[in-house]
Parts: sequence; structure tokens; C-alpha cells
Amino acid sequence: MNQFQIEIKQVGEEAFPKIQELANKIWPNTYKNIISEDQSKYMLEMMYSTESLLKQMESGCLFLIIYENAIEVGFASYQIFEGYAKLHKIYLLAHYQGKGYGKALVNEIVKLLNIAKINILILNVNRYNNAKIAYEKMGFLVEKEEDIEIGNGYFMNDYVMKLVF
Repeated sequence: MNQFQIEIKQVGEEAFPKIQELANKIWPNTYKNIISEDQSKYMLEMMYSTESLLKQMESGCLFLIIYENAIEVGFASYQIFEGYAKLHKIYLLAHYQGKGYGKALVNEIVKLLNIAKINILILNVNRYNNAKIAYEKMGFLVEKEEDIEIGNGYFMNDYVMKLVF
């Protein structure tokens, strides 16, 4: 990772097309062995339509894009609440996974949360997603299991994980 120029930028509505492009490249591979193709398509539309992203931003979600040599390779979004923050999304193109880019995104969010005097970050991760291992390596601990109905007969079967820093 050191030989590459890494940059993380907070982005606004102008970046929604790039976030959507990244999500459409990342999701099918990430979730192919976890959820059905139909559920993946449903969730992509539900969470990444322009209308949905705009509502997320209006409710306080902040979006970051991580670049390698000025090329977008992943993104994250988080939201600050009273006394804690929630990491809503963190995704990287497959080629960039396992190389420290996710940790760089989390570290940037932690840095921003420290400025805001927040020291708790929570997230949900699918119980069958290998990303759980990466989160554990970053210091996140499983707090509980949670099944969330998301419509159309679909559920998210998650762990809720927490990092205190």
C-alpha cells in the first residue's frame, strides 16, 4: 500500500453516481454466496438509488470515497448520533480488499469522530460475511445478533459490532 498514493475525501451528492457505480461492481461479488441475486438487486435499489442516497445524506449520513492514485476504489458512510456513531457502509473493489484500505477508511472515520468527541463506532455486518474477521482485527467486538426485515420478504441477518476508542 505504501507505493500507492492513497487519499480519502468526504464527498457530497455530486459523488452519488460514482458510489452507485462502485456498489454495483462490489455487491454482486461480496454477497453472491450470502444472499440471493434477487435480494442483492432489491437491496442495491433500496440503499443506492439516488433518492435513497439523498435521504441518507439529509438524515445526517456522511460519505467518504477512498482513492488509489486518484482512482476511486471504495467508499464508506457513517452517521453521528448522541454519544456514538454508526458505520452504515464500507465497501472496496475486490482487488483492494485485504490490503489495508478498509482499515484506512475506518481510521479516517475514527479521526473525524475524535474531533467530534465521539469514541464509539458501531456497525452491522451480515453474519456470513467474511468482513467480520477484518472488523475483529480492527478491534470491533460482537455486541449482539440482529435480524432486520427490509421488505419484500427479505431480512438482514447481522451481527452488531462495536469499537470503543
